[in-house]
Amino acid sequence: MSKLGNLGARLHHGEVGYDFVKNRKIWYGISILITITAILGLTVRGLHMGIEFQGGAVFTTPKNMSVSVAAAEGYAEDASGHDAIVQKLGDGSMRIQVAGIDTNTSDKIKDTLAEDLKVDAEQINAELVGPSWGEQIANKAWQGLGIFLILVVLYLAIAFEWRMALAAFVALIHDITITVGIYALVGFEVTPGTVIGLLTILGYSLYDTVVVFDSLKEQTRDITKQTRWTYSEIANRSINSTLVRSVNTTVVALLPVGGLLFIGGGVLGAGMLNDISLSLFVGLAAGAYSSIFIATPLVADLKEREPAMKALKKRILAKRAQAAAAGESEDIPVSDEDYGDEPEDAAPAVVGPRNQPSSRGRGRGRPSGKRR
Repeated sequence: MSKLGNLGARLHHGEVGYDFVKNRKIWYGISILITITAILGLTVRGLHMGIEFQGGAVFTTPKNMSVSVAAAEGYAEDASGHDAIVQKLGDGSMRIQVAGIDTNTSDKIKDTLAEDLKVDAEQINAELVGPSWGEQIANKAWQGLGIFLILVVLYLAIAFEWRMALAAFVALIHDITITVGIYALVGFEVTPGTVIGLLTILGYSLYDTVVVFDSLKEQTRDITKQTRWTYSEIANRSINSTLVRSVNTTVVALLPVGGLLFIGGGVLGAGMLNDISLSLFVGLAAGAYSSIFIATPLVADLKEREPAMKALKKRILAKRAQAAAAGESEDIPVSDEDYGDEPEDAAPAVVGPRNQPSSRGRGRGRPSGKRR
């Protein structure tokens, strides 16, 4: 077995791990800091909306143009008096976008561009884009996002409980805010591809969160009938037991997206890939982070406010204090009857040797081997 596979097995069985829940205030602080930075970037810089949302004209030049992108951009800005975006296409032609112009202005810009680029005006294709089309896309996107969030909250509230639904909702808003804020800070153009990317990342973010929640739901069944582990400790075990799976799926998803963003958009200059690849890259990374560091610790926070969980924690701490006073290990597991049919190796994933179940009392009252 590989080292990573061995680590995943040890994490799953609670032999090793990191206490994510105990250090949740650190992660909350980091997330708040990142979110504030994203909101400030969005407020100060704003989003660079594409021509689909502002309206304007798109000019496509003939193939195999010898003019550089920088020169064509200067010609377009001089001719229109507006900022222009120029992209070199695979066949050697250029796509020139100029926002905020009407039909009459478009014809004049086309003639001026033809003269500067030394081509016939008939060889330049001009297309006008109305702002109403982009407004319809934006409205549909907001409607889709709202419906998605409502359905997610309802599903999680029914399948799990309202605390998990609330935590997942907070994690999704966290991911969207960070992604949009990064867009504002980087200055990438917002296009319909960006909207598609934003809606896509929600599914990835929710997947990792639901995997941890499902493990947590299974391990906390009849939790009040035992006096071994608190809700936070079992929540931490759930994170650690699914940690390698979450990291693996996120890395596998990020590799092709990173190729589009850094190689396709950066090295090869395929600027049209930037809009969707950046939203996917940032959103996938933020989704993996929020499912581990935000959603599950927040559920543990909310859950341990319940009177039943407070009473359980009080009993467990008293039992451990009594065991410590008697000179025994704090984490000696009690009899199997205290936790139903819980596996004997079901210890919370915490750092150090304390998470190793004691062999004391194991198999007491029955012969070794399989349970009967």
